[in-house]
Amino acid sequence: MSKKYEELARDIIKGVGGGENVNNVYHCQTRLRFTLADESKAEKDVLEQLEGVAKVMISSGVFQVVIGTHVAEVFEEIEKLVKPVAQGESTEPDEKKGIVGTFIDFISGSFMPIIPALSGAGMVKAVLALLMVFKLISAESQTYYILNFFSDAAFYFLPILLAYTSAQKLRCNPILAATVAGIMMHPNWMGLVAAGEPVLLFGVVPFTLASYTATVIPILIVVFVQSYVEKFLNKKIPSSVRIVFVPLLVFLIMGTLAMSVLGPIGTFVGGYLAMLFDFLSTNASWAPAVLVGGLLPIMVMFGLHTAVGPLGAMQMAELGFDSIFGPGCVCSNIAQATSALVVSLRTKDKKFKQIATSGSITAFMGITEPALYGVNLPKKYPLVASMIGGGLGGLYAGLTHTHRFATGSSGLPAVLLYIGDNTMTYFYNIIIALIITIVVTAVVTYVLSLKFEKTEAEGAALEETPIEAAPVQSSSCEVYSPMKGRILPLSKAKDEVFASEVLGKGVVIEAEDGQVVAPFNGTVATLFPTKHAVGIVSEDGAEILIHIGIDTVQLNGECFESYVEQGEKVKQGQLLVSADLKAISEKGYCTQIPVIITNTPQYSTIRTEEKEQADFGDVIMTLEK
Repeated sequence: MSKKYEELARDIIKGVGGGENVNNVYHCQTRLRFTLADESKAEKDVLEQLEGVAKVMISSGVFQVVIGTHVAEVFEEIEKLVKPVAQGESTEPDEKKGIVGTFIDFISGSFMPIIPALSGAGMVKAVLALLMVFKLISAESQTYYILNFFSDAAFYFLPILLAYTSAQKLRCNPILAATVAGIMMHPNWMGLVAAGEPVLLFGVVPFTLASYTATVIPILIVVFVQSYVEKFLNKKIPSSVRIVFVPLLVFLIMGTLAMSVLGPIGTFVGGYLAMLFDFLSTNASWAPAVLVGGLLPIMVMFGLHTAVGPLGAMQMAELGFDSIFGPGCVCSNIAQATSALVVSLRTKDKKFKQIATSGSITAFMGITEPALYGVNLPKKYPLVASMIGGGLGGLYAGLTHTHRFATGSSGLPAVLLYIGDNTMTYFYNIIIALIITIVVTAVVTYVLSLKFEKTEAEGAALEETPIEAAPVQSSSCEVYSPMKGRILPLSKAKDEVFASEVLGKGVVIEAEDGQVVAPFNGTVATLFPTKHAVGIVSEDGAEILIHIGIDTVQLNGECFESYVEQGEKVKQGQLLVSADLKAISEKGYCTQIPVIITNTPQYSTIRTEEKEQADFGDVIMTLEK
């Protein structure tokens, strides 16, 4: 493992409040997911400034650190620094998430670990479909027979997989849960179902004849009840005999309940769910594809995609195909990839160009978080463009009843999943839907970039261009604090341009509130259209730039209010700008305020002060010619 990941892991653990503050940690395809003892100890702004961290967010009680496609490597180093939670134990605080939040958390936590198995099975199904379409094998061949059960295994034994993962989520024994699922799928039971004769336990308890292979709802209900039964037994049975009697009673109790009550209830609910899916696919096939295609980025930001995604797997288990999530998801992902690609071609910022290029590549492969959090969300206009393009692509897919025959990737490779039923129709339709998505997204992104990239370029030019020089009229000048707060050396700035003193020497303020006042008597030389920065020239010729927050030019004036105009003469202490620092922070931006002397070369000495607490009248810098 590289030193880069070791250092990043250490910085992340420090940023979340230390290893002792971590109750649990795991990862998905792009994110580290922490359950913290005390979320107030986590430094969100610090984490988001780390190289290698794209975004930090909190959803459903989980502290999420977005890394990207190499999250597994980072997690490997994270594991070395924190003590894992023992199986079946929890140090998590009792947190009230509400019914909806708890349900979403349970469903997503149950399905997330099995996605690789479903994805792999889906791709085998796609390969089999290709072989059939191009008549390389026949349905009567042994090759077809073998590859078919290769691809069906994950779906056939889906209840066992879900039993294991849902038991982990509910903190009961996953092996016992998987075994109960095995009871429900035992070949002898399937024989009884096929025979069609009434089944009675002890001649009294009736068992409903139902097949539980490839089902979802029955096993989730069973494991939910088992979690309470198991906890009750562990509490009542002495520890000396628990290892024998708890499994015995779990199998007897849950096996009976599963076959007589819980399984039939799940089958009943699953039947109505299948009817709903069938209705949507027949009468409103456009609706899910449009909603997912257009709104998936918003769902991802709020963690709602983890509840919608499993609906596709459920539909596939019930009907054999997915039109609820798959078509809209692939359109949305390709839209985000396209918008990020256009940004990479249009932006003049070299660092942003690199982020956009790499984010676009991973998004085309189905991993959109780097593009979403690194490019589209910060710039906003590519996010809007991708939602329009994804929605229109999803509309075409929905109107043509396009559906996939297996779950798996939602990037370009996903088009293979639309080959099935011995036809290429759905494959051709998803290709057309993606072409619509790409063309619309590219055009809209480009049109919007004509305005927004020009505005950002002008703002960047103003930041990088020193304020028009004025002759130094005095040998010394005192700079008073423009804000209340802590004064730090400029090297502490969470922006390399400021910290490296490329723009000049100065200090960083960690402000208490958002009021910015004039640091001396002078003239407002520059007031940025976005109001996030102001330049002032003193009566003695000192030029100063006050930059409110890091990368806040992207807010386009939101959260800021100006009280002066460019060219206006101001007095020391006069209110210049006010900023809603809380709102800025909530939007994910660092609220540090760099205060820069932009004509630094004209001074022989610039003495800066470090203060734990500075008021408006305190001297923070002294300039000497």
